[in-house]
Amino acid sequence: MKVILTPVGSSGDVHPFLGLGMALRARGHEVAVLGNTHFAPLVQAAGLGQIELGTAEQYLAAIGNPDIWHPRRGFAAITGMTNQLIRPMYDALAELHEPGRTIVVSHSLGMGARVAQEKLGIPLVTMHLQPALFRSRTAPPRIADLLPGYSPLWFRRFVFWVGDRAFVDPIIGQPLNAFRAELGFAPVKGIFRDWWNSPQRVLAMFPEWFAPQQPDWPPQTRLVGFPLYDERGLTAPPPELEAFLNAGDKPIVFTPGSAMRFGQAFFQAAAEACKILGRRGILLTRFPEQIPRDLPPDVRHFDFVPLSKLLPRAAAMVHHGGIGTLSQTLAAGIPHLIMPMAHDQPDNAERVRRLGVGASLSRSHFKGPAVARELASLLGSPHVAVACREVASRFQGVDALTRACEEIEAVGPATFAGSK
Repeated sequence: MKVILTPVGSSGDVHPFLGLGMALRARGHEVAVLGNTHFAPLVQAAGLGQIELGTAEQYLAAIGNPDIWHPRRGFAAITGMTNQLIRPMYDALAELHEPGRTIVVSHSLGMGARVAQEKLGIPLVTMHLQPALFRSRTAPPRIADLLPGYSPLWFRRFVFWVGDRAFVDPIIGQPLNAFRAELGFAPVKGIFRDWWNSPQRVLAMFPEWFAPQQPDWPPQTRLVGFPLYDERGLTAPPPELEAFLNAGDKPIVFTPGSAMRFGQAFFQAAAEACKILGRRGILLTRFPEQIPRDLPPDVRHFDFVPLSKLLPRAAAMVHHGGIGTLSQTLAAGIPHLIMPMAHDQPDNAERVRRLGVGASLSRSHFKGPAVARELASLLGSPHVAVACREVASRFQGVDALTRACEEIEAVGPATFAGSK
């Protein structure tokens, strides 16, 4: 079977596709990644084929837009970039498709892949990494405090209706429907309500205990668990990290996300909190210009470390609420302190709070003293420690990537007649 993966986004979006691609290749399938060339060295190191969809310069320019992290402007900023990929993604898949042999596994925002399924009959599996991407009236996701869980059903419906009419359909629908019209298709509405999900299979890359499947989710949805891939085996920890870890107590780890380029205030608060607490700290970012010049002696900066190698040796994780970072922290059995900004992050933070394994601070309140106070409370709580251990135990014996492979194989190229 020839599998084409279409990740869209930052390292947190790409990593699960790389882990899946390596698992599929180990099962004897031919795997290629249709994605931005910024990640080409990583794709090639994983032994997967690389097909260009956007340049590294375009990726760096995209994450240089501060609106990406804004709770209201973030959606338009992200989809403004992904809209530009609709036509080139479709064209590439049309060229690469071998009938009876090819299947595509697409990121949520891989709209070009969904159009290719409609027009060319290419078998498609949609892969959603976060529960916030599932529309539900029975258990609505927390979206920047717009839809609290206690709201009545009529209000939930109203919020979804307004969101579709005012934001989703105008921002995504205009370029999408213009392209679909060229191919002879009528306009589609309610894009996030239903259309973007493959009618064949939707993979929810998280477990039932983190976000239970709801009766109004697409019936073709399968929950497979957290993929937990983070470049392990491809990117070695820096040699000096081992010496630092062995030199004292377990450090607190801080990261605002792999694509964050505006984290100066986050890292300043991190360094200040470590100083107040008298704790060691590790600051993670590949953009070192965000790091304060004068760090406390027991606080170190590293560009990147696979979290699966680092977090089991850490005391706590302070992060933005990205699903990849969050799942690694859950698996490590340590507390979270989350600074949610936009997109799925508020919903992820709320789920961590419900599990009893962490807390959150808004971006405006994320200051050194407040961070120190929250961390002291989390690290000093026996209830949080017990909850962290209990949640970590749920990962034992679970192989989400194997489950995902089995679901993809169950779809298979031969199972989709498609409309051409």
